Amino acid sequence: MRLPGATHLVILARWQGEKLAGFVESKLEQWMGLALNREKTRVVDLRQAGASLDFLGYTFRYDRSWYGARRYLNVIPSKKALLKEREALRLITAHRFCYKPIPDLIQDLNRNLQGWAAYFSFGYPGKAYRNLNYYVQQRLRLHLRHRSQRPYRAPRDRSLYAYFRQLGLRYLALPRRSGRLFT
Repeated sequence: MRLPGATHLVILARWQGEKLAGFVESKLEQWMGLALNREKTRVVDLRQAGASLDFLGYTFRYDRSWYGARRYLNVIPSKKALLKEREALRLITAHRFCYKPIPDLIQDLNRNLQGWAAYFSFGYPGKAYRNLNYYVQQRLRLHLRHRSQRPYRAPRDRSLYAYFRQLGLRYLALPRRSGRLFT
C-alpha cells in the first residue's frame, strides 16, 4: 500500500495507554511501512476543558448542552475553513468582475455556496451558515455599489435579503425534513 507523504490520521478511542500507542505505532511503521512524524503526533483528550481537534475542515470539541449539565460532541466548520470560504466569496465578488451580469454572478455564488454547504452539512453548521449568509449579502451589496459611477441603491419597498432572493441568491439554511441545503 502506498500513501502520499502528507497523510493525516485520527484515531478515536475512549481510553489511550502505552500499549495502544505502541500497537498503533508498530502497525503503521512496520506493517504499513509509514514513517510517523513525532513532532506533529499528539494525543488530544477532548474531555478536557478547552480541548479541540481540527481535522479536514471541521473542529471537534465537547460543549455544554443547553438542556442541563450534559456535554455533547460539537462538530462545526473550523475557523480556517470559514476564512477560506470567505476568501473565495470575496474573489467571486471582486471589483474586477464588475462587467459580469448580476444573474451570472449570483449563479457563481450559488454554485460555490452549494458545494461548501454540501461538504459542511455534517454536525452543527448553523452559526457558520448565518455568518456566510451575512458575508455574501454584504459583499454583494458592496459589489453592486462599485459597479458604476452612480452608487447602487436597493429598492425602498423591500429589504436587501428579499431583493437578493428575488435576483436568485440562495441563502444557506439548515437542512429540513426535505434535506434541502438552501432556502
